[in-house]
Amino acid sequence: MHTQLGLVHFWQQGDVVTHATAILLLLLSVGSWALIVGRFARQLRINLACDRAPEAFWQARKLGDALAAIEAADRTGIFSAMARAAAHAHHGYDSTACLGAGVSLSEGLTRSLRKQMLAAQASLETGLTFLASVGSTAPFIGLFGTVWGIYHALIALSGSTSVVLDKVAGPVGEALIMTAAGLFVAIPAVLAYNALTRANRLVMAQLDGFAHDLHAYFTTGARRPASADFSADPAAAAPALARQAA
Repeated sequence: MHTQLGLVHFWQQGDVVTHATAILLLLLSVGSWALIVGRFARQLRINLACDRAPEAFWQARKLGDALAAIEAADRTGIFSAMARAAAHAHHGYDSTACLGAGVSLSEGLTRSLRKQMLAAQASLETGLTFLASVGSTAPFIGLFGTVWGIYHALIALSGSTSVVLDKVAGPVGEALIMTAAGLFVAIPAVLAYNALTRANRLVMAQLDGFAHDLHAYFTTGARRPASADFSADPAAAAPALARQAA
C-alpha cells in the first residue's frame, strides 16, 4: 500500500470524531479480549470442578470429610458453596425459630439451595452482558466511523469540477477501515459469548443435579449433626434409603 494511504495517514487526516471512534473501538477490543481470556481460564477450572467435586463429596465417609473434600476439589467454590449451604440449612433447621424457618425441612433446604443456585448463576454470567453489548454495537460504531469518513471525503470534493479517482479512493478506503475495525472487535465477542453461554448451561445442569442429590440426601438419609463441625456419619442414611427404594 502506498505510504499516503496507510494507517498513519488515516490517523493524521482524521478529526476529533474519527479519533474518538477509533479509540472507543480500541478500548472495546482490549476490554473484550481481557474478559475473554479471563473467563475461558475460569471456565477450565469450572469444568475441572464439575468432574471432581461431586465425586469427591459422595466418596467421603462422613459429612465433615465430604465438605472438606469438595472444598479441596473445587477451586471455584461453586459446588462447595452448594454443599455447605445445604449442610448449614440442615443443621440449623428449627421450625419454631422464626417465621422464615416455620416450614418443613424439605422446603427449607429447597429455599437454601435455590438461593445458592441463583448466586452461582450470577457468578457464571459475569461479563456476558458486556460481551453481548460489544458484539451487537461494535459493527455499528465502525459503520458510523465509515459514514463520517465518507462524508468528509465528499465535502472535500464538493469544490472540484471533476471527480478524480485518486482523490476518492484514498479517503473512502481509509473510511472503510472503520468498518473492518468494528467487525474485528465484534466477531470474537460474539463467538466467546456463544461458547460461554453454552458452557454455563452445561455447568448449571450439573449443579442442578448435584442440588437435587443433596436435597434427597439431607431430607431422607442424613441425621442432623450434634455439633457445628458437621461430622455426622452418612452411613445412617442407608436404612432410610433402603426403605425409600423399597
